[in-house]
Amino acid sequence: MSVKIENTRIVKPLYEGNPPLTTGHVPLSVFDRVTFDAHIAIIYAYRPPTPPNSTILLGLRKALALYREWAGRLERDEKGNPIVVLNDKGMKFVEATSDSTLDKIMPFKPSASLLNLHPSLKGVVELIQVQVTRFKCGSLVVGFTSHHLIADGHSTSDFLIAWGKMCRGIMIQPLPLHDRTIFVPRNPPKIEYDHVGVEYMQKQIKKNDHFLNNNDMKLLEDIVVHKVHFTCEFLAKLKAKASAMNDGARPYSTFESLVAHLWRAITKARNLGGFETTHIRISVDGRARLNPKVPNEYFGNLVLWAFPTAKVKDLLREPLPYAAKLIHDAVSKVNNNYFRSFIDFANSKVVTEEDGFVPTADMDKHILCPNLEVDSWLRFPFYDLDFGTGCPYLFMPTFFPTEGMMFLLPSFIGDGSIDAFIPLFRDNLATFQHNCYSLD
Repeated sequence: MSVKIENTRIVKPLYEGNPPLTTGHVPLSVFDRVTFDAHIAIIYAYRPPTPPNSTILLGLRKALALYREWAGRLERDEKGNPIVVLNDKGMKFVEATSDSTLDKIMPFKPSASLLNLHPSLKGVVELIQVQVTRFKCGSLVVGFTSHHLIADGHSTSDFLIAWGKMCRGIMIQPLPLHDRTIFVPRNPPKIEYDHVGVEYMQKQIKKNDHFLNNNDMKLLEDIVVHKVHFTCEFLAKLKAKASAMNDGARPYSTFESLVAHLWRAITKARNLGGFETTHIRISVDGRARLNPKVPNEYFGNLVLWAFPTAKVKDLLREPLPYAAKLIHDAVSKVNNNYFRSFIDFANSKVVTEEDGFVPTADMDKHILCPNLEVDSWLRFPFYDLDFGTGCPYLFMPTFFPTEGMMFLLPSFIGDGSIDAFIPLFRDNLATFQHNCYSLD
């Protein structure tokens, strides 16, 4: 895929009336500080007719005025605490062209060529970046990157929808909630759960974890990202099988059933020892779980993680409902009490003063085996990004070859089916392909 960069500029918010002061800042919350310290990239594709770049850019500047954090910079205050400085220094906007037609390369297969469709994720001071690539057939691809410390998937999708509405002249209602100081520890604090080894880990352990020998580097070259399409019919059968032993209780969700199935299929493909332990890292949104509930329009990160865990021999020997129950129970335990316990722990002297702990969320780890991580975008309205000429016909993550890090998202077909992007070692791919559609 040949992509030519035509223009790169810094784009700043466009305010109605007098602009606000550029000397303020927003402190990162305990949930911001514990998440992934990295840019995430997603890709949209639109068929013609498409709006001009000027329309997209104007809507973007108006949306930045409502979400000022994206136009700011990550810094530290005088006490060393991470903050977002609301200085309106702006974001990167790239205009590009391609001499290809979109139909020749769509739907995109997971490959390094996707990296040409958005700005680099490395060494970036801007908190969001946008690249619009025009194809000679008139199609448009929009590559969007955002820093995870600023917002989780829920908030990022809210911003994207607002961007589209601004392009169409539609008012944003309700407005985003920007107060990141609402997560106050209890007095006295009540740390009911062990958060060391879950959200936080010893700094020295993380350093050792990042050491890669020559053999590890060779393994990285053998990672391939495999895209799997699960039809509605297959998902219905999978859900029925996962819930077969529930004795009349509520069936497991499609997400729980599919992740349970993939956990077993990937573990089998990895050919792990029976007594090894494997877990999955699953994001849990706290907006509806905290009591009182946090409004959906809260802008920032509000995610912790569940870690369903099993011995390999048990995971593969027991039927699918075993894995589904492990997932369901682990996610259910990340409730209001757990979120409150984390808030108390993250504000304690152990974290704030001793500086001996770092987040376990780590985008620099490229091999997760024997574990997995699943990023589910199934409930986010990413497909609703409409610049004025209709919604995208394709949405997907960029090429991200971290072994064991899965992405789940609604298929562009729009019928309720699901696409899974699964990075695996090349030697494990054939076995996984054999098992991924098996209901045995």
